[in-house]
Amino acid sequence: MFLVAFGLAALLFGGDLLVRGAVAVARHFNVSPLVIGLTLVGFGTSAPELVTSLSAALSGVPAIALGNVVGSNIANILLILGVAAVIRPVAAHMPALPREAGWVAGSALLLVGLAVYGQITSLTGAVLLALLGFYLWGAFRSSDTPDQDLSIPADRLPIAALILLAGLALTIGGAIALVDGATGIARAYGVPEAVIGLTLVAVGTSLPELATTVMAARRGQSDVALGNILGSGIFNILGILGTTALVVPLPIATDLGRDIWIMLAATLLLIAMLFLTSRISRSTGAGFLLLYAGYMAWLSQTF
Repeated sequence: MFLVAFGLAALLFGGDLLVRGAVAVARHFNVSPLVIGLTLVGFGTSAPELVTSLSAALSGVPAIALGNVVGSNIANILLILGVAAVIRPVAAHMPALPREAGWVAGSALLLVGLAVYGQITSLTGAVLLALLGFYLWGAFRSSDTPDQDLSIPADRLPIAALILLAGLALTIGGAIALVDGATGIARAYGVPEAVIGLTLVAVGTSLPELATTVMAARRGQSDVALGNILGSGIFNILGILGTTALVVPLPIATDLGRDIWIMLAATLLLIAMLFLTSRISRSTGAGFLLLYAGYMAWLSQTF
């Protein structure tokens, strides 16, 4: 119970620091908060997924590595963005949205294609990482200077950087502690290992995104909140699977194919809502949460 309580506290405090530090850094370098959310925040909060997937692949359980990425992307959209939107609607008024939506959808479609092929080889992993590098280059090249009041104190750059790093460390450490604590409790009550892996691991490694996205939404930083979700989705597929496949080729189990299709459907649903309504409203967020609850209920029936 102590690990669970510590993890929750670290996530909440760390998420607040991470948003404050990231937006302050964006202000100093005249980089838009969306780009900071897509890169520093989005990629940084995906660190637990990277560590978990690499560890799983090296331990001879590549299905957990792939399932972690797929489950995290589903949770990021339906659970995390759903919670954030219920707290405060997330607007999508940014010029870079078509580009980012294209990358998110393209990454999901690419993973579907790899699932049909049946394996992510080391060469494919290198290609995924090359695509990630090209994406990053384009993101910073097309960055717009922020023109709105960021409503965050203008800390000096060294202080802003320290705040960002401290927030990142707390969110990652809090996620690890919460996953360990929750897993221990689940095992004590006899919850099957497979269920723990597909629920606690996938959701647990997404907790930094939850803390950061919720704090960004509360602060009214929709660009950071949305950019965090989009950036994490891109990095999970291109960065995490690319890095993991370079170390250990990843066969894609047939039973994971259904979840990959669900991930694609959730991704396309998010993009459709962003372009049709230019925001994720509270009612849409509640709908996302209901869809995620239904997915979890359906998943539990397969074991």
